[in-house]
Amino acid sequence: MANDPERFDSMLLAMAQQHEGGVKDLLATIVGFLARKTDFFTGGKDGEWEKIVKDTFYVHAKKAKDEANKIKKEKEEADKRLKDIQQKKEQERLARDFEPATVTEITEQEAAQMKEDIERDKKNNEVGNGEGPSSEKEVDNPDDEDDPKEKGKLKPNAGNGCDLENYRWTQTLEEVELRVPLRQVLRPRDLTVIINKRHLKLGIKGQPLIIDGELDADVKVEESTWVLQDGRNLLVNLEKVNKMNWWSRLVTTDPEISTRKINPEPSKLSDLDGETRGLVEKMMYDQRQKEMGLPTSDEQKKQDVLKKFMEQHPEMDFSKCKFN
Repeated sequence: MANDPERFDSMLLAMAQQHEGGVKDLLATIVGFLARKTDFFTGGKDGEWEKIVKDTFYVHAKKAKDEANKIKKEKEEADKRLKDIQQKKEQERLARDFEPATVTEITEQEAAQMKEDIERDKKNNEVGNGEGPSSEKEVDNPDDEDDPKEKGKLKPNAGNGCDLENYRWTQTLEEVELRVPLRQVLRPRDLTVIINKRHLKLGIKGQPLIIDGELDADVKVEESTWVLQDGRNLLVNLEKVNKMNWWSRLVTTDPEISTRKINPEPSKLSDLDGETRGLVEKMMYDQRQKEMGLPTSDEQKKQDVLKKFMEQHPEMDFSKCKFN
């Protein structure tokens, strides 16, 4: 305890807060105390007090510089690890969600069934694009104002999360990103950050916690990370366990957002590798085709296979096939 360099920090911080002139006034108070209440300036040899001051300041200046360099290096390494993790997770997700289509040999019965399915899909698209009660647009866009479950819920921010007084959070289907402005320069060891499967606790040591609550859903603790940026901003990444749902709030004490109004931004294709980019482009092409009532890439391949099959077997009579 006697060698603890931080044991008087709370006392000195209280003193510093009463000096509007900052460090200069604080030093004047301390030096004045030494002059009035001790023999610091008069009890030793001439110039001895100057040497003590110089040596002491140089020692602590070196420590401060070394600590600043250490923090800078740790930040750069943490930022790099975080970026690598995010890129790897995004590529793995996209590669997992979308698999390239393959063409296989089919029997005569399968060919007839494929043609029947294509005709049925075509008829359904024609009905869906009409003005009847089966219009997909009307079903997918209910009037939120008349839904009691949506009353009082906030509109999501640009990152599909929420901007609150002490922090801001955003999300994708895979993870939640939390940004907490600290309003003062701190070191990682000055912070308390505890991430559990369903609970988050964070804040500045010696002060009331900024967040201490139950998360909206479970997270993977081993894949969740946090980093202190520029000494002033705390960034926390929480990896979701359930990657099929949007969170309506960060912790259960937060106001809820309307997940119906979430509008995720598309991934930047230029950031993806060649194979993953091809899969995403295929997905986007299929989506546009569906919106225009046209066959998707898989459906087009089926039609091409069927056409080729019919050309190879002109003796088959497809006119007897019944279509619903």
